[in-house]
Amino acid sequence: MNTDTAASAPLPVDSVTQLPVWDLSDLYDGPEDPKIAQDFARGEAHIKDLAKLQGQFVSARGNAERLGLLIDQAASLYEKAMDDMGGALAYATLASTIDRENARIAKMQSDLGTQAAMISADSLFLSLELNQLEDWEIENAFKTVEKAQRWRPWLRRIRASRPHELTPDLERLMLERMPAVSQWTRLFDETLTRLRAKVGKESLTLNEALTRLSAPQAPIRKAAALGLSAALRDNAPVLALSLNTLAFEKQVEDRWRKYADPAASRHLANEVDKDAVDAMAEAVSESYVNLSHRYYKLKAKVMGRKQLDYWDRNAPLTQDVQKHYSWEEARKIVLDSFAQMGPEFAERAERFFDRPWIDAAPRPGKSSGAYAHPVTANRHPYVMLNFTGDRREVLTLAHELGHAVHQTLCQPLGSILADTPLTLAETASIFAEGLVFEHLVATATLEEKKALLAGKIEDGLNSVIRQIAFHRFEEKFHAARLEGEVALDQINAMWLDVMGESLGPAIKLNDGYEVYWSYVSHFVHSPFYVYAYAFGDLLVSALMEKRRENPAAFTPLYRELLAGGGTRTYVEALAPFGMNPRDKSFWKMGCARLEGLIEAFEALV
Repeated sequence: MNTDTAASAPLPVDSVTQLPVWDLSDLYDGPEDPKIAQDFARGEAHIKDLAKLQGQFVSARGNAERLGLLIDQAASLYEKAMDDMGGALAYATLASTIDRENARIAKMQSDLGTQAAMISADSLFLSLELNQLEDWEIENAFKTVEKAQRWRPWLRRIRASRPHELTPDLERLMLERMPAVSQWTRLFDETLTRLRAKVGKESLTLNEALTRLSAPQAPIRKAAALGLSAALRDNAPVLALSLNTLAFEKQVEDRWRKYADPAASRHLANEVDKDAVDAMAEAVSESYVNLSHRYYKLKAKVMGRKQLDYWDRNAPLTQDVQKHYSWEEARKIVLDSFAQMGPEFAERAERFFDRPWIDAAPRPGKSSGAYAHPVTANRHPYVMLNFTGDRREVLTLAHELGHAVHQTLCQPLGSILADTPLTLAETASIFAEGLVFEHLVATATLEEKKALLAGKIEDGLNSVIRQIAFHRFEEKFHAARLEGEVALDQINAMWLDVMGESLGPAIKLNDGYEVYWSYVSHFVHSPFYVYAYAFGDLLVSALMEKRRENPAAFTPLYRELLAGGGTRTYVEALAPFGMNPRDKSFWKMGCARLEGLIEAFEALV
């Protein structure tokens, strides 16, 4: 991990906004850097060494020592290959994020993805052979070879897929065709990047238009919403085709792998029970009336309206200019908040400010949204966001740095074991937001507190209610796709149905809102990803309550949860806190906490 950059050295900033931009030279000097090819060659060499072990796992049955040594050797080689190729793949992702219209970088990303798939195909035998072994044989190998025990969580994940594995030839086919399938995702991304919303004489990017939906002035919000609707309508046929095609590709693979339903592969990847997800979704949907319906009715009343237009959903309560935070103010707020968990959390986050590891400046060609990329365990993560200075962007900064701190805590595990299921991966980020919110409230005036509370409620509704509505939309869409291609008007109707149900009668879904599904990239990038946000938000609600009971005792348990990465299932990870996420009442507790915030807000207004 390269941490040699001097904290006192000038950090790169965008010439217009003066906000930080990242420097990717810790990875490579550019797309033509010969080290990219060299790293891929090393990764390929490790995979070739791994391939030499083919057939040996089955032949080692009955020899626990030999089997244990093989497991350790294979996992180590696979991890080395991941590290060597992972840096280049991460570089391609990071570089394309900030320059989506650069054809040269897009080609590099596509070519590297194809090359990685072809190289990795030679490792397919590994999971197939390991899954021919019996549980007792693996346990004997662990007991005999102590160093092999490190890979127990990795074996657990591999063996979870046993019922869904195909023949070696079919597995290779699935892997080698993936780069071609991913071009539909690329088409979706590039379409949204090129999208421009005409608003008066302006031509706004997707991110700029979405940002204006939170503007204090209603005419600005409306103009941005109408311009965005028109732009999305123009591009919806292509975006719908991408969604339909990828859903069909998923459908074919799910059928061959014998998954019971379209979300099953995501549950498996997250190491989460379907029953737990269903219990959470039911608990949330049963709370629509007490949460979103109630709040938006209250917000309409505060704003002197009987019903809010959809572009007013995230509007400030007044037209007064909302507080704007400078980058330095945001930095101090986040670091002070992280320090509440102890100096280590703040120190880990501060490294990202002191080094060119954050890209915060919005600019044309840069993707909207935000993320933290772990790269590989032997390198440092990078953080991307589009900082506009409003309260939500301060919380977004905290969210992504929560991910980044989590990623650095996991690094000693190595790239394989550091990989954390989505259901736990969102915990650190949402918890970090909660710390910043508490910090902001503690220093706020009465009017500021009212605005902060409203913002916190809306963030909760967006993370819980909205994401479960997204989940319901995906369920409806994928069920319909089983019957054939889903027409654009059908997709629009499904969207209006689930969003109307979740938002309630106080929100008017005006003409044009029917195509707003088309900018939700998770539907294309990671089907059924979205419930992880609700999972994480409600889980964090419970964790925050635990922290209030005994802050000193909570911190080491919380650090252990994060540092454990993917070594434990979510049930195992939460056991020290006395939590059972399989119980519907657990999720109801999180909903009740959000309802308590709504009651507190109602008391203030």
